[in-house]
Amino acid sequence: MITFEGECRFWRFAEVDAAPLPAAPAGDSDWHGPPVSAWSSSLDQAAYQSGVTEIRNRIRDGDVYQTNLCRVLTAGLPEVGSSDPWALARRLATGNPAPYAGVIDVPESGGLESTRIVCASPELFLERDGELVRSGPIKGTGATEADLQPKDEAENVMIVDLVRNDLQRVSRAGTVEVSALMRVERHPGLVHLVSTVEGRLRPATSWPELLAATLPAGSVSGAPKSSALRTIGDLEPVPRGPYCGAIGFVDADRQYARLAVGIRTFWWQGDNLCFGTGAGITWGSDPEREWAETELKAARLIDLASDHPRSGHPADQVKSRATAASRSK
Repeated sequence: MITFEGECRFWRFAEVDAAPLPAAPAGDSDWHGPPVSAWSSSLDQAAYQSGVTEIRNRIRDGDVYQTNLCRVLTAGLPEVGSSDPWALARRLATGNPAPYAGVIDVPESGGLESTRIVCASPELFLERDGELVRSGPIKGTGATEADLQPKDEAENVMIVDLVRNDLQRVSRAGTVEVSALMRVERHPGLVHLVSTVEGRLRPATSWPELLAATLPAGSVSGAPKSSALRTIGDLEPVPRGPYCGAIGFVDADRQYARLAVGIRTFWWQGDNLCFGTGAGITWGSDPEREWAETELKAARLIDLASDHPRSGHPADQVKSRATAASRSK
């Protein structure tokens, strides 16, 4: 696991086996989440829209082309001891299946606090198979394909160019190519524009070199990356942590890795459960529309992670809890 800010945590396992998600123990009441009303946001609607306006000003002034502006939602866990990440993972697997879903549940050890993350990411950050390396940036989101705008396509192309540049830093000349551009992928409750960029690594490229060239992911930072990161530091009041970082595994012996971008991701922070959401801002961005995109990305997962009355909320009837989730801290 690598945070957006660059903190790395790796664990070595003696054995690795393919296994399904563990079933709930008999009599287990499953996930104990916070009430829907408990969620607060690091940026309320006014602050987020003000941030969008500031990014557009910086684009006008030539400081940056695109920046991903994010906010962190936080809620206190009602039963810390019984809030099992595997139970949350089971709930998400049913209500929001994702191609890069995963769980990290490592107890406190060696002076490091415990790490508990439940990921339902739809986005491939980096896959390596020998010398072949691949990234699948997502840029462009709508409730349906009809909601996608020219701004989404422009944003996708900008980030594809950024990812090409990142991979070229460690790839053999002439091997970096875009194998798929702006295909529409459908996920629960929304659609994305997804591209694929591939390259072939230079001989003896080390893992630190590969990660240094590509982190953080272009789709959740912006272009140029250095300017976007400065803008993010100026406008976002709290660290992103695992959100927008990299989550997955590295098999150094076999030269194979698969890392997801840490979006649609929950993580434990003390007695709190956290979740991040954001949107890519370009000159063509409308502040209200960008806020609505962050709500769209968060609504289904926040609903699934929250406690409800006994009647429950079936996954196919999930409705936005946007008003509760957008309250300012």
